[in-house]
Amino acid sequence: MSEESTFQNLMRRVRAGDAAAAAELVRTYEPAIRRAVRVRLEDSRLQRLCDSMDICQSVLASFFLRAAAGQYDLDKPEQLFKLLVSMARNKLTDEARRQTAECRGGGLAEEQLDKVDRADPGGTPSEHLIGQELLAEFRKRLTDEERQLADWRAQGRGWTDIAADLHDSPEALRKRLGRAVDRVARELGLEE
Repeated sequence: MSEESTFQNLMRRVRAGDAAAAAELVRTYEPAIRRAVRVRLEDSRLQRLCDSMDICQSVLASFFLRAAAGQYDLDKPEQLFKLLVSMARNKLTDEARRQTAECRGGGLAEEQLDKVDRADPGGTPSEHLIGQELLAEFRKRLTDEERQLADWRAQGRGWTDIAADLHDSPEALRKRLGRAVDRVARELGLEE
């Protein structure tokens, strides 16, 4: 079996909510995400408020929800690596902006330590991220049409195929699902 087909099988299993596939993905990509964050985590004040694991778990939470909704079309491991590193970079930048904005004058106040969500040290990231309750809550907040789109994407159907069935454009459907996933992620506090 080629590396590409093995990867595509892994992604199908992740989209289907397979905890073993999620754990495999975390084992494979977590070190690279954390390394990318540590390289960019230069401000010692920001280091006191969050660490590479905080950002990594936030990235993985967002990724697994969006993957379960079928939002990503990833064919190669390099694409996933680039996506996860880019997400980590963006989340770190957002955290730095939020912390700087909370304390005018460029300093990060010590009292802000209590306001930063810390990652739960118990359990594995995949157990926290792919848990049935989170996925059920995510699905509950989608409309029937959005849920159907997410289900079809999770089954591996392509946008062109879905668009033909719904008599709509693939791009419009992709954007519709993307907006729905963004909305639910915000509602669940995953995109702060």
